[in-house]
Amino acid sequence: MSAPVTPTGLRPAPVTPTGLRPARLIVSVSGIRDETRDAAAEFASELSNKGVRLSLLVAPRLKDKYRLTKDSQTQDWLRERKEAGDAIVLHGYDQAATKRRRAEFATLPAHEARLRLTAADRVMEEIGLRTRVFAAPRWIASPGAVSALPAAGFRLLAGATAVHDLERGTSVRSRVFGIGEGFGAGSGGYVWEPGTTEPWWCRALVMGAGRVARRGGVVRLAISAKQVGRPGPRQALIDAIDLAQYHGAESALYEWLPRVSSRNIA
Repeated sequence: MSAPVTPTGLRPAPVTPTGLRPARLIVSVSGIRDETRDAAAEFASELSNKGVRLSLLVAPRLKDKYRLTKDSQTQDWLRERKEAGDAIVLHGYDQAATKRRRAEFATLPAHEARLRLTAADRVMEEIGLRTRVFAAPRWIASPGAVSALPAAGFRLLAGATAVHDLERGTSVRSRVFGIGEGFGAGSGGYVWEPGTTEPWWCRALVMGAGRVARRGGVVRLAISAKQVGRPGPRQALIDAIDLAQYHGAESALYEWLPRVSSRNIA
């Protein structure tokens, strides 16, 4: 029998003997490039030993003139992770601020957003990393950007406070707990940035993840590959993962699954 899908098209966790579905745990890593790939790879290996898959947030271009198309080693690693079961999520085109201090897709009208989405999608297809899932830089997408996503071929949007199925028009509310990628005013996510008291935030992240897992919700943890290389933030995320798993959370991904036709069910 084909696997069912949730209202958002995400793959559901298996039903427990009590008839209830356990919490789900989504862990994402952003900022993957030549300088951070080794730290990301080590982290991915550690999580694989815990039975946790990763959602890898990828942008074709990053600051300092970085181009993924010219980084064959990172391409190879991302394709290997994809083949091993991790998810690829488009995380903007170049992550450049379109207005001062605002994230790339935070204020874009639909036309400009679609141009960037189309350009990014073309690059991702060329290097074998095309995806139908999008998470805007800092998790902030303007109404225009959201409206442009379906026309550009995207089916799932991971935002700061919810995961949206753009084809079904449904959402699952869940905030991101993250380290190393700020949200900007009004985004609604919980993310530690350098300059904030790190020990306090690390404790808050762990407690928040445990609280969501106990309630059977979707635990969404995010970290930048740069912060993976720092002992404090890395350990905080590992502790949050361990606590979520202690409360029964099952590994999940940012992935979109098509509708299941009754004709496909034997």
